[in-house]
Formats: sequence, C-alpha cells, structure tokens
Amino acid sequence: MTEPSEPLGLTVHSLPQPRDALTRQRASGRLKMLGVLLVCAAPVIASYFLYYVARPSGSGTAYSALIQPTVAMPAVASRTLQGAEQPLRSLAGQWLLVVVDSGACNTACERRLFMQRQLREMTGRERDRIDKLWLVIDDAPPSPVLLQALQATPAMNVLRLPRDVVAAWLKPAPGQALEDHLYIVDPLGEWMMRAPVDADPSKLKRDIDRLMRGSAGWDKPGRQGLLGESTLPALPTVPAAAAGSAPARP
Repeated sequence: MTEPSEPLGLTVHSLPQPRDALTRQRASGRLKMLGVLLVCAAPVIASYFLYYVARPSGSGTAYSALIQPTVAMPAVASRTLQGAEQPLRSLAGQWLLVVVDSGACNTACERRLFMQRQLREMTGRERDRIDKLWLVIDDAPPSPVLLQALQATPAMNVLRLPRDVVAAWLKPAPGQALEDHLYIVDPLGEWMMRAPVDADPSKLKRDIDRLMRGSAGWDKPGRQGLLGESTLPALPTVPAAAAGSAPARP
C-alpha cells in the first residue's frame, strides 16, 4: 500500500536589500582606502617616531644638549635691519641655525657666524633644508663689512628682537650667557638643541646629520606652510625703539 506523500515544505528567505549591499560596499571601500593611506604614510610615521620618540638622548650619544620638552618659537614680530616688521614665525618651515648677539658682534660672535655658515655648507645636499638666523638683541648697528659678507651667503636672515623676548625662548647652559651658544630650531618652529660653548664644528655636524636623517621623511627643502600664519594669534609688535633702526647701507 502506498503511503501518502508528505507535503513539500518550503522555507522562504528574505532577499538581500540593495541598501545592505551598498553599506557593505562602502565599508569595504573605506577599509581599502585606510589601508592605502597607512601604506603611504608609513615612511612619514616612521620618521616622526625616530625623530620625536626614538631619537638619541644624553651626552653619551649627542654632542649637543637636547631640549626636552622642546620650546615653541614665540608669536612675536621682529624687525629687519631696515626697520620693517617681520613675524618671527615666518621663518618656520626650515631648520634654523641661530646665533644670538649684539649688533656690535665681537670676535667670538664673528666666529659663531662663520661656524654657522660652515655647518650649513658642510651638510652638502641637505643644506637647502637649513637657514641661518642672527638675532640682534640690541640697537647697535652691525658693521657694514660684516653685513656685506653675511648677505653674500645664501639663506641668511638678520632680525632684531629685544633680549628679554629672546631670553624667554632660548636658554643658555647654567653659568653661560645667552650669546655663548649656537641654537638649533626644527622646521616646526621648536627650539630643540643647544650647541656647547666653543663647539667643535665636526662634532656638531654629526648631530645635524642625525637630525637631517631623522626628519627626511617629513621635511623637504623650502617652507611648506607647517605653521600657517592663519592659525597663529595676532602678533604683538616690537616697539621701534626696542628694535632699533637700520644702519646706512654701504
């Protein structure tokens, strides 16, 4: 006898909705884009890590004194020797080798300016990432002969800024004067290294070479708007009397 057949059971599954497929597609696209960005950013992230996290510390490795934490360049207006106002932070975006001294510039000052020039030239192809800055901290007029020699060299900046403003940013080693050192400022406008008094140029160059290698992934020649003026507060103006007047050009 033939048994009655069982009724056929059907299970109805809901069809995928176009909205769900679109959501999954967007999520997949975002993940792929994130992966591409991470791959592209890896060298930059690595160089930032090497420079800010794994960089050497202590006198056993670095010849110069590392400044930790770094000190931001003040948002003030300096003046050129001709008396024109110039935001100090307009110099951000390049490495800066900074000499601080009177406009009278004695023999020791001239030696530091000469070393400043030589250090930049000794870095070879990296020199285009470095500018030189002489901060004149009084109203004494620099020698026309010295000015002519300085202005004949590339990437030289001479600005007047009162001593107390500079002293609030750059600090000498204990027992030393503000003028005794060469100071190094990074492209972000942060003071981060101070050379010893009467520094040995060859040893100081090794420090600078390390900085160039450590920042190669994110710093390129020329100012690239790392510190745009639109993001800065209004600049207090240095009074003309404090900034001094310009000497006559020869």
